[in-house]
Amino acid sequence: MSNFDERKGAALKQFTLNAEQEFKAEARRNKLLAHWAAPLVGRQGDVDAYALEVIKSDFEEAGDDDVFRKLKADLEKAGAGISDAQLREKMDVFMNEAQGQIAEGI
Repeated sequence: MSNFDERKGAALKQFTLNAEQEFKAEARRNKLLAHWAAPLVGRQGDVDAYALEVIKSDFEEAGDDDVFRKLKADLEKAGAGISDAQLREKMDVFMNEAQGQIAEGI
């Protein structure tokens, strides 16, 4: 195998690993968001079911807007009084936490 093929293979493996870790981090972030939001939207009795709903909402389109819309609609319906900026901040905080957990192997 040529040096180029070896580097190409290594780059592909790294890309695949990074994509897998990003997918896991997004799913974990969504679960953390759901656990945070569940009491605010009156779903503390079925947190795991709500987490699944939030995770599934991420498959509607690329990016975070689908999750944001789901949570925003649920929070508004419940009268939780969470602003767009506060929700975006929580999404960022939980993404950082999820990435740290993935990196630590938790």
